[in-house]
Amino acid sequence: MANTFKLKTKAGVTTIATIYTCPSSTTTIVIGCMLGNTTSSSITATVTLVSDTSATETNQDVELVTDAPIPAGSSLELLSGNKVVMQATDVLKLTASAACDIAASILEIT
Repeated sequence: MANTFKLKTKAGVTTIATIYTCPSSTTTIVIGCMLGNTTSSSITATVTLVSDTSATETNQDVELVTDAPIPAGSSLELLSGNKVVMQATDVLKLTASAACDIAASILEIT
């Protein structure tokens, strides 16, 4: 098994955006996730995990954080020492009320 650390980023998200899709034959661990408000006003952000894993499991879409307020020029750290496991085809998405940057640190296991 190969372990590969990666950083996935997206800048200026203002509507729903796909940040990362777990590749086939891969398990991914989300190690950390930071959201940054690049505006001069407070914004809100929602991070969603879309999971349609096989019929043997009952996974559904879940929000890791919903309408979290981020003050102007500030950041929000998600997970704070917790981890999220993603399976093949699972998707991490961000929705924001105004320009929001995201950086997700992940470990892909293939």
